[in-house]
Amino acid sequence: MLPFAVPALVVIGWQILGQSRLISTRILPTPVAVVQAGIQLGKQGILWQYIWSSTERALAGFLIGGSVGFVLGLLNGLYRISQKLTDTSIQMLRTIPHLALIPLVIVWFGVGEEAKIFLVALGSVFPIYVNTFFGIKSVDADLIEMAKVYRLPWLKLFWKVILPGALPSILVGIRYALGVMWMTLIVAETISENSGIGYMAMNAEEFMQMNVVVLGIVLYALLGKISDWIATTMERRFLRWHPNYLSNH
Repeated sequence: MLPFAVPALVVIGWQILGQSRLISTRILPTPVAVVQAGIQLGKQGILWQYIWSSTERALAGFLIGGSVGFVLGLLNGLYRISQKLTDTSIQMLRTIPHLALIPLVIVWFGVGEEAKIFLVALGSVFPIYVNTFFGIKSVDADLIEMAKVYRLPWLKLFWKVILPGALPSILVGIRYALGVMWMTLIVAETISENSGIGYMAMNAEEFMQMNVVVLGIVLYALLGKISDWIATTMERRFLRWHPNYLSNH
């Protein structure tokens, strides 16, 4: 319960400040008003449709971008020729803020679903690429040498030595990419849309329904937290063998 103590205190303070009129509820509705808006939209069934649309978009973009980043990181980490051919180009692309490409993306894909998924994929690809590449390069060279001495077949060397050694870094990349995924989606869904949490918030802003706007922000935060929880669960599951990881948990 300790990790939720600070958020709980913030929510309580926010409610008290709102009720006592120290903060205008027209600008920032109280948590109770936000929850009531959520319950109302939930009863109408609209809220679940919006959450599902956003989740679907986020996962599609993450799976595409994550897969591309993982494969590129794997190839460049394992094969020097691949690294020489593509790493410089990838690093140059990585330094470009992907959200700065929105005007180009709109021209290329229009304002439909493809543009949003593309932006999320673009945001997810580099964290996973960098961490996969770094993870493979950081695998203990002595372990690899020992495996070669024992004439371990290449496939076994990869599964038993290289991949487990790179896994902590890969999972860090996944965790970071999940955060970028939601941040990108927030911006992407402000582009012309008729579904999703971003659409709900933008539509509510036009009618000054600030409780629904704040509800949208809270939903993004909750979905981000759920994604992070999934990532930490994966760490607990796949890194049970790692002594450094166990000492920190």
